[in-house]
Amino acid sequence: MTGDLSRTAAEELDGHDELARFRARFVVADPDLIYLDGNSLGRLPAATPAFLDHVVREGWGRGLIRSWGDWIDWAARLGDRLADHVLGARPGEVVLSDSTSVNLYKLAAAALAASDRGVVVVDTDDFPTDRYVVQGLVEHHGGTVRELRSDIDRGLSPDRLRAALDEDVALVVLSAVSYRSGAMPDMAEVNRMAHEVGALVLWDLCHAAGAVPVELAATGADLAVGCTYKYLNGGPGSPAFLYVRKGLQPLLRQPIQGWFGQRDQFAMGPDYDPVEHLDRFLVGTPPLLSLAAVDPALAVVEEAGVERIRAKSVRMGRFVVDLARERLAERGFRLASPVDPDRRGAHVSLAHPDAWRICRALAEDAGVVCDYRAPDRLRIGPSPLYTTFTELWDAVDRLCGVLDSRSYERHARALARIT
Repeated sequence: MTGDLSRTAAEELDGHDELARFRARFVVADPDLIYLDGNSLGRLPAATPAFLDHVVREGWGRGLIRSWGDWIDWAARLGDRLADHVLGARPGEVVLSDSTSVNLYKLAAAALAASDRGVVVVDTDDFPTDRYVVQGLVEHHGGTVRELRSDIDRGLSPDRLRAALDEDVALVVLSAVSYRSGAMPDMAEVNRMAHEVGALVLWDLCHAAGAVPVELAATGADLAVGCTYKYLNGGPGSPAFLYVRKGLQPLLRQPIQGWFGQRDQFAMGPDYDPVEHLDRFLVGTPPLLSLAAVDPALAVVEEAGVERIRAKSVRMGRFVVDLARERLAERGFRLASPVDPDRRGAHVSLAHPDAWRICRALAEDAGVVCDYRAPDRLRIGPSPLYTTFTELWDAVDRLCGVLDSRSYERHARALARIT
């Protein structure tokens, strides 16, 4: 995109933005605050409060227990919508359930139990919960974790992954978009390499779903998990989703044997007998109000279309990268994400030795909310549905002000619990 990087150019980009109208579909309580942390928690959709109010007053207040006639299949219906509009999967392959960590445990444990192999391949730079879950599994049930060291800016090398795959590998666990750098591996290539040695792949889609088109069926994906509170805007703690390729569903038996996965659920039988289909990966009664909040949020994503969201995301990423090159490089920042937009998700990471204090100064002094990730990364996470190009220009301008005034030096070096 390198060219005119003025604020006027940013305003012109907003004027031609076909997704600009969707900003009004979100709550923007403080117009002066520039929110660039949609990769951690999406904004509140404007329709969500009224939708939840209806569920609470009519469904819970008036309908009481009778409302479960509609609620009981809500997780599967939302899963089918995710499959169709966001994940490139087939009906009956996606369901909302539990948290990402719990879902990852369920699917990884089921994959290991169904295999006579014991090696799980992970990326040392993957999101911590993914590594922790795998470590716990092999500690308690046997097996080996084969850790691959990746470049924290550019992601895992395909050659390094290929060299680690052999007939001892049962499962590969990787993220579709790196939480730190935004690096994206080639999903189809990874699936193909794993399948050549008879292994399964479990994808973490948390930083991809709703921002990057995912084609689970077309790429031959086996298993996947992801959250709904980032680019899908389902709200803090909204239920995660899981995906299991239809042919695998009857072959995998998940370790948490709950009554929502039971055949003839209300027969209250004495022994666990899981259904043949995807519901066998459910456990207990879902958090209905959190689940309900996903409905109006998903409607916005469906209307906008993931392809159009991704197209704007690529333009925004290029704009940030170009602004960083022009204005931030001379102030000590460097790009810590892949340069190629086809290998980068929706967020951009910038490295600086004082990134933590700069992040705090931006939020507390300059009205710009980003986030920090170790060791020295400032993550800029625009969400195409509500972030404007002008906001990106203003954010970089305010960042320059923080750097030039050295106001960040007033902030403590010690990390807070939440970064």
